Amino acid sequence: MGAAAGEEGEAAVRVLVVDDSPVDRKVVELLLRSHRAGAAAFHVTTVDSGKKAMELLLLGLDDAQGKQQQRRSVDMVLTDYCMPEMTGYDLLRAIKALGSANPIPVVVMSSENEPQRISRCLTAGAEDFIVKPLRTKDVQRLRDCSAVRLRQATKDAADDRSPSSVKRKGVDAPAPPPRQDTAANEKAATAEKPAGLAALASSSSTDLSHYLQSLFKFVLLAYALLCLAELLHRWSGGCSRSLSLW
Repeated sequence: MGAAAGEEGEAAVRVLVVDDSPVDRKVVELLLRSHRAGAAAFHVTTVDSGKKAMELLLLGLDDAQGKQQQRRSVDMVLTDYCMPEMTGYDLLRAIKALGSANPIPVVVMSSENEPQRISRCLTAGAEDFIVKPLRTKDVQRLRDCSAVRLRQATKDAADDRSPSSVKRKGVDAPAPPPRQDTAANEKAATAEKPAGLAALASSSSTDLSHYLQSLFKFVLLAYALLCLAELLHRWSGGCSRSLSLW
């Protein structure tokens, strides 16, 4: 685990530096500690792996109380890209996946200026990408990244204290159900009844017509069969008399 360095104070910008190289960690720490320029000091915490960084940043679940508690507050994470086990890109994604309303800004460093690598990190949510070695002009970029989160945190705190926010947190009375015009509904229902009866009568009339047509066809077919049977009977009787004459 790295050491905490820098000046204590409410205005200090708390930076977590993540790098597996002890030389690079020390260079970044010294540069941030020495950079004031009339602005707030940096409070630097250094670790040598992404896993240790997550141990500081992860929200631990307190089983006894059943709620989440933040172990350490950090204003910004400055991480190297190439690290064993957990790379800077993996750490970036893990931090952004915490789902905080005011996510921690993450700045990625790398000694290789590869556009594909830069684009990959920025797409994953990195606030900036700095090519090593870290220089004095890069420190202002870090301040700008942390300032965005500090302004958002201040705005959220002010909103929570505002009367309108307190009012929104109260339980609103349920809105009364829309008034229904009973007379209009009854009139509409009454008007629908004759229409329904007419439709039913029309449907019944159509069904009766089809039934009568089918019945008429059946009677004609039965009559034709009877006539045919009578003709066959007479024909068979005439043939038998002719044979008897012979």
